[in-house]
Amino acid sequence: MARFRIIPRETKFYDLFEKSAGNLVVAAGKLVDLFENYEDVEAKVKRLKKLEHEGDTITHEIIQSLHRTFVTPIDREDIARLANAMDDVMDFIEAAARTAFLYRVSQPTERARELAAIILKVTYRLNEVMPLLRRRDQFKQLLEQCVEINRLENEADDVHHAALAELFDNTRDVREIIKWREVYEQMESATDRGEDVANVLEAVVLKHA
Repeated sequence: MARFRIIPRETKFYDLFEKSAGNLVVAAGKLVDLFENYEDVEAKVKRLKKLEHEGDTITHEIIQSLHRTFVTPIDREDIARLANAMDDVMDFIEAAARTAFLYRVSQPTERARELAAIILKVTYRLNEVMPLLRRRDQFKQLLEQCVEINRLENEADDVHHAALAELFDNTRDVREIIKWREVYEQMESATDRGEDVANVLEAVVLKHA
């Protein structure tokens, strides 16, 4: 006998997660461009702020849908954690760019470019992994992608530590130290939040595999 769900599970959440992940890729790409081509900085930072607002809109839509939906495709707390963690990634990407502009950074460092490149790789992975959440037969591949995100976060940690060491060894201007320490920390935090997204996804797999 065929089995039917009396109440359909809302699948709109998957669409919104994927939309959020795609927005992160665009933002991370803009951050890389900012540090690789450090010109028209104010315009580029404004573009990132617009992307951050778009991310906020997606997050709000997810939370509002959560309140309106009786049966969700995954646990409610996981939906909220996933939405907020992706929103945090976006916030730190935008904050790094904004801080560089507000602090009048003259030229990006090589370490900043390295961290931006890692952030972009993390967002690529998130964009690739998010559609896999729809299908249980893709959960193994999802976990493999999460392991790679964790590896990238560790790589960002190493670059961050090296950047701070070089900053204190090679810079005598206290103002430059303050500027770059904050920018580095925001960029490293973006990868931390990316790892948080991966950890939520791993938890979902363990619950539903």
